[in-house]
Amino acid sequence: MSLSNRVALVTGASRGIGREIALTLGSAGARVAISYRSNKLAAQKVINQLKALRADAWMMDTDVTNPDRMKELIEAVIQRFGRLDILVNNVGDFEWKPVFETTLEEWHAVVASNLYSALYGSKYALAQMRKQRWGRIINLGSVGSERAFGQAKISAYAAAKAGLVAFSRSLALEEARYGITVNVVNPPAIDDPELSLDEAQRMKDSRFPVGRPPTSQDIAEVVKFFATPEAAFVTGQVINVTGGWMP
Repeated sequence: MSLSNRVALVTGASRGIGREIALTLGSAGARVAISYRSNKLAAQKVINQLKALRADAWMMDTDVTNPDRMKELIEAVIQRFGRLDILVNNVGDFEWKPVFETTLEEWHAVVASNLYSALYGSKYALAQMRKQRWGRIINLGSVGSERAFGQAKISAYAAAKAGLVAFSRSLALEEARYGITVNVVNPPAIDDPELSLDEAQRMKDSRFPVGRPPTSQDIAEVVKFFATPEAAFVTGQVINVTGGWMP
């Protein structure tokens, strides 16, 4: 499943799952753009790792909750690489706080980070993807979001991720005729986003039926599948990458 000459943009890729997704796509042959908000040093490290894989790589700082900044990012990627094939909307802030104690500004900020950022990125990427008649939009959800699974103290996050699933399914139906697929990958809570798959396979974790803890690489491999030409007939889908937990 090669992504040779495809151009991918991964938002929030300076660390954790986003970093692993960027490296996995780069390893598959994609030219990779990443965005970051504040940690330029960490983002540059990812760029260096991509270049070590011989991937063409580029980065830009932005605020994905600002539609003007997101539009600027998409336009810059297209100008730099000449096209945009794969958009991974990875950003999503999280906060534990009951509704009673949450300010409206805090609630709106979490929703903007998890839902509106995907709207902005997708909307501004569509023109180029339609022109190419080829595109992959992959949104990062959360386990159980396709069932509007709620949990105390994360109302904004849960609502945003459930909304992200509905948005993705709607967009998938609208854009399928243009060769654009839209899918959602739901990761579980990952205790150590930097844990390698080799390390995880030597560990025990009874919370997951497969018997080991999850890793960012587990998530990245599913994202890679959705990004490939072989996944052209798969759209509007939600995959829980949870080792059997909450199937």
